[in-house]
Amino acid sequence: MAPASVTHGIIQANVVGLLRNHLVGSHCYVVVAPGVIPRVRSEDNLWIPDVAVSCETDDQGLRALTEPTLVVEILSTTNRAWTRENVWAYATIPTVREILLIRSTRLAAELIRREADGTWPANSRPVGAEAVLVLESLDFSYPLSAVYEGTHLARVTGGG
Repeated sequence: MAPASVTHGIIQANVVGLLRNHLVGSHCYVVVAPGVIPRVRSEDNLWIPDVAVSCETDDQGLRALTEPTLVVEILSTTNRAWTRENVWAYATIPTVREILLIRSTRLAAELIRREADGTWPANSRPVGAEAVLVLESLDFSYPLSAVYEGTHLARVTGGG
């Protein structure tokens, strides 16, 4: 796999920083490029999202998160279709409550949130450039534009 773009990397670092700062003092933690194991063909599958948050009490030195709460993928032009296929593998993990897809080519994201009855909606919720990103699973809210600080996208839109 080719390395991610610089923009992708900056977005990933910003997401990690925002989430980590929010989670300080809680029992949850953020992990960069963790292994996660979907319930579909779990003995053969190990997926690696860009970022995930887990509230497991102890990671026990495992190679993969067994109970992620949030999974974050950053969509690039070269990985968009493949990453969208991964979303439904993540949705098979019972502890996943939200899946966040962040664009690396413009200020936009999509959020998929598990319904109260445990089902997943048919469509994602768009998060626009001027919107506040709300992750209910972590009681987190922050302007989406903060995810893009330091990128050429923030400068193009006047966000930094």
